[in-house]
Amino acid sequence: MKNSILDYLNKDFTEPVRDPLWQNIFLSEDFKKLISLEPFQNLAGIKQLGPAYHVYPGATHTRLSHSLGVFHIAKRIITKIIQHPDCPVLSLEGVKSFLCAALLHDLGHFPYAHSLKELPLKDHEVITGELILKEPLSSCIKNYIGGSPLKAAAIVNFEMPDNDDKEIIFFRNILSGVLDPDKLDYLNRDAFFCGVPYGTQDTDFALTNIVPCEQGIGITPHGITAVENLLFSKYLMYNSVYWHKTVRIATAMIKKAVITSLKDGAVSPEDLYLLTDNDFFSHYNEKVHPSMKLITMVNTRNLYKCVMELPFSPSSELHKNLCDLDFRMKYENELKKDFKTTDLIIDIPEPISFEIELPVITPDGEKSYTESRTVFSAPVIEGFTSSIRKIRVFVPEKDLNLIDERIIRNF
Repeated sequence: MKNSILDYLNKDFTEPVRDPLWQNIFLSEDFKKLISLEPFQNLAGIKQLGPAYHVYPGATHTRLSHSLGVFHIAKRIITKIIQHPDCPVLSLEGVKSFLCAALLHDLGHFPYAHSLKELPLKDHEVITGELILKEPLSSCIKNYIGGSPLKAAAIVNFEMPDNDDKEIIFFRNILSGVLDPDKLDYLNRDAFFCGVPYGTQDTDFALTNIVPCEQGIGITPHGITAVENLLFSKYLMYNSVYWHKTVRIATAMIKKAVITSLKDGAVSPEDLYLLTDNDFFSHYNEKVHPSMKLITMVNTRNLYKCVMELPFSPSSELHKNLCDLDFRMKYENELKKDFKTTDLIIDIPEPISFEIELPVITPDGEKSYTESRTVFSAPVIEGFTSSIRKIRVFVPEKDLNLIDERIIRNF
C-alpha cells in the first residue's frame, strides 16, 4: 500500500501552478478539476488578512492562494511520513481525502479575515464540512479524485464524529496541530506579502525533522529549533501584523456593525455565510441597518481613533466580563453616556493559543515538547499571550476632545 501511495504522490502531480511563495505547486488533473469549481474559486474574493492592507498595502493575498499553499505543504508532509518505517497503515483513499481536506479547509471562511469571530455564527470549519458533502465538490472528490467526501469533511470539521476511524484522527492531528501545514503556509505567506521578516520559517528544515507517531506527527530533537522558530514567529506576527492597532480598529468596527444588526434582527446568521469581501461590502450599508455605516467607513479607511490602551488582566473580574459581547456592549453604552460621545467601541482580541503539545521522538522513546531542552516553557508561552493582548477603546475622531484621563478609571 505504501508503494501505491508513493507512486500516486510522486507521479500524478504534474500540473504546475505558479506561486510567489513556493514557486511551483503541482496538481494532478483531478485536483485541477476540484480547484476550478465555484466554491473554491470564491476564495479568490476573500483577502487572507482582511483589514491588514490598511497598514501593509501588499497584504491583499487571498484565501485561495493560501489554500493552495496548505495543500502544497500537506502533500510534502504526507510524502515524508509515508516513507518512514513507523508510519501507521494508511489507505490511498485516506491520503486523497486528507489532501482534499487540506486544499478545501477554508471554504467556509468569513469575509474580512477574523472580523466576524466571536459572533453567534457557525464555525467556518463546520460550514466547510457541509460544503464538502454537497455538490459539486462531493462528486468531484469521490468520482474523479477517488477520495471520501465524508472523510475529507470530518478531517476539517472536528464537530463531526470520527467513528473511531484512525485515519480521520491521524489526519486531523496533522492538519491542525503545532507544526501543521496551515501555520507553515500562513506565517510565511503573510510575512511575504506584508513585507516583514517576522513570520519566515525554515520550512525545509522543519519538514526534514518530522516523524509519524500515534498522535499524527512528532519531531526529532533537532526539530525543536523549528518549533521554537514557529512559536516566536507567531508571537511577532500577532504583535506586529494581526493585532496591529489599526487592524484592531477596523476589525472592531466591523464586529460592532454586524453584532448590532444581528441583535436587532436586520440580518440573520445565514445572510453572512459564503460571502466574498465584495459581497460583504456591497450588501451591507445603512439601508440594511444604521450601524452598517461602520462597514462603509472601514472600506473607505475612515477609522475610529484609539483613546485608551492597557494590558488585558485575567485576574480582573471586569476584564473577564468584558469578554462577553453582551456585557461589553452594555458597558460601551454606559461609557458613551458618561463621556457624551456619539459612539464608543471596546476591543478585546480573542484568546489565542501557542500550541506546544508536540511529541519529541528520541532513540530512548517519546517525550513531551515541554520536557525537552527548549526555552518555551508553559510560563513563557503564557507571557507571550499576556504581553500582546490589550484592551483598547476607540471613538470617532470628532469625539476625541470628549475623552479625558477618567477613561482609564473605568477599566
